[in-house]
Amino acid sequence: MQEDELSMNQLQYRQFIHVPNIGLNFSAKYHGTGEGQGRWDGGAAQPGSSAAGVAGGALYGGGEWKHREHREHQRGATKGLTNNECSNHSFGSLGSSSDKESETPEKKHSDSSRGRKRKAENQSESSQGKTVVRGSKISDYFDFQGGNGSSPVRGPPIALRSPQNSHSHSAPASTIRQNSSSPTSLSFGDHMMHSKQLSIKSVQTDLTVLKLAALESNKNQDLEKKEGRIDDLLRANCDLRRQIDEQQKLLEKYKERLNKCITMSKKLLIEKSTQEKQACRERSMQDRLRLGHFTTVRHGASFTEQWADGFAFQNLVKQQEWINQQREEIERQRKLLAKRKPPTANASQAPATNSEPKQRKAKAVNGADNDTFLKPSLPQLLTLAEYHEQEEIFKLRLGHLKKEEAEIQAELERLERVRNLHIRELKRINNEDSSQFKDHPTLNERYLLLHLLGRGGFSEVYKAFDLFEQRYAAVKIHQLNKNWREEKKENYHKHACREYRIHKQLDHPRIVKLYDYFSLDTDTFCTVLEYCEGNDLDFYLKQHKLMSEKEARSIVMQIVNALRYLNEIKPPIIHYDLKPGNILLVDGTACGEIKITDFGLSKIMDDDNYGVDGMDLTSQGAGTYWYLPPECFVVGKEPPKISNKVDVWSVGVIFFQCLYGRKPFGHNQSQQDILQENTILKATEVQFPVKPVATNEAKAFIRRCLAYRKEDRFDVHQLGSDSYLLPHMRRSNSSGNLQLALSGSSAPPPSSIIPY
Repeated sequence: MQEDELSMNQLQYRQFIHVPNIGLNFSAKYHGTGEGQGRWDGGAAQPGSSAAGVAGGALYGGGEWKHREHREHQRGATKGLTNNECSNHSFGSLGSSSDKESETPEKKHSDSSRGRKRKAENQSESSQGKTVVRGSKISDYFDFQGGNGSSPVRGPPIALRSPQNSHSHSAPASTIRQNSSSPTSLSFGDHMMHSKQLSIKSVQTDLTVLKLAALESNKNQDLEKKEGRIDDLLRANCDLRRQIDEQQKLLEKYKERLNKCITMSKKLLIEKSTQEKQACRERSMQDRLRLGHFTTVRHGASFTEQWADGFAFQNLVKQQEWINQQREEIERQRKLLAKRKPPTANASQAPATNSEPKQRKAKAVNGADNDTFLKPSLPQLLTLAEYHEQEEIFKLRLGHLKKEEAEIQAELERLERVRNLHIRELKRINNEDSSQFKDHPTLNERYLLLHLLGRGGFSEVYKAFDLFEQRYAAVKIHQLNKNWREEKKENYHKHACREYRIHKQLDHPRIVKLYDYFSLDTDTFCTVLEYCEGNDLDFYLKQHKLMSEKEARSIVMQIVNALRYLNEIKPPIIHYDLKPGNILLVDGTACGEIKITDFGLSKIMDDDNYGVDGMDLTSQGAGTYWYLPPECFVVGKEPPKISNKVDVWSVGVIFFQCLYGRKPFGHNQSQQDILQENTILKATEVQFPVKPVATNEAKAFIRRCLAYRKEDRFDVHQLGSDSYLLPHMRRSNSSGNLQLALSGSSAPPPSSIIPY
């Protein structure tokens, strides 16, 4: 009964259609009647669709279904309503593709209704009376929505609001069912109205065409924004790629320009170095004649080199000989003058008996006597004034000769210093000419070698130019003897790597920096050090012999500052080879900055090797003996213990040598003699020369550094806080000043402070 009543109602279906293949968006609405016929009203095309969208809407409009197909839709709607009331679900869930196939309009029924359906499918009359030929089913137009011939209700899962949520628009479903079950209480119009409301609220979504158009418009606007953003990003990407290409070209251009600059720099540096080498050799050849040169002398079957002085030394020797001759002549004349010295007043009062011998002498002179040999006459006596005049002349001549002799001696000492430089330069030139790196090679594609600075036992030091950093550097080339055993080579390389690891971590303004380390081949490796233009302290002392106390104190202060840094890092380091040759003067003068170098013999005081008494000296016999303390020469069953007090002893020896121009122990002795005679072991107390004069504070400082027992000697930290090394003033009475400071006085009396 309910199905018969619902069959009389008019059903409406609204569907929003989107055809992606042709870009159509339109809305279609289905109208069903109780007469078994239905039609689709095509909606207007949505924004962004073409005119074909309207045609697509018309395609769905005007379609007529047979009565049986419409009844199947009514059954589905009624069944969906019942399910909604029972399960409280929306009707859209019943329109999915999982529903039974019998609920679709395409389901075939009995053979009696097949004829009318074929007629309805083939022909249908429109409202104008025209016949419209249909060649396909209405369900074919919904295949794109994922269903297999499903009705418009079973389209894509469009969010439908449940009837329970529609109280503001229609009555509850129970009320409608109650009214529809009583045909006597309702008229046909009312029944159609309620049935229409039920049908609409059961299948129609709340989204209207305007809302869908607004959503579509918003989506299109968002899409346009995204597309615009994509276009902007693409343009920005293209701009960035263009800029990258331009920068790449510019980079290549700059690289090419940099390579040209490096090539030109290398060319100019090589030209300059070649000119300097040529000038050095020309100057050396001139000095060979002036200062001397080495000559090869044969002694039996062997040849030895012997030094021959130049004309400068020969001239000085001749002048010295002439001065000696003049001095001898003056002494002879002074003796003759003494014989002609006039008699004094006591000599004139002598007795007359002395006249007879004088007369006999006069006769003998005149030849009155018959003696065979003639005797010379006595010199004529001078007056007292003449004698004093002649004596004064001789004294002046001797004084002048003494002054000339002093000048010649000073010139000789100066020439000896110049000769030492000349000999050093000759050896350097000889070593440079015999080196395999003499032709300005570029090591590691970075370091251009310019000229040789010096040569040691197994290493050469070159002045180089860093092409990457554009700075000068000192490249130390270690060359192993090819005849060595592999074990010895490995030990040497291990020792060099250890020095590199120690030196690499050091960063202090008073320590030469280590820049790089690389290998050339299996037997050659290099270390790159900071380059200092000046010479070392040993060269300066050979040139000037000594320096003032102020200059020496400044150098000692800088050395102690570097030693404090070495003992404050973790683990602490003992240099062990402090000497004037390892102290570089940055500008070549004693009044400038210094830098410590050569950490080849350094000791690392780590926790494993260093104890309370110090660490074991495993390399006994190495080092420079004049600058090592007595504990390094003790021979016993166990190796001696050393600490940073080794460097303190070295500081005292260097300070003494700077002040007095000589070493405190073992001066003019070789290392062999020092070792054989136990010179350092016997150095219990330091003796200071009378000249040059040094202050008592300086002598006391040296005594604290050169204490024989290491227990009595200062360590590095105590040495750094010594009163003598205060930066601005030196206190003459440190104990008195300490008491004065403890008493709370603001300043000591002026007499207790000596400005430095």
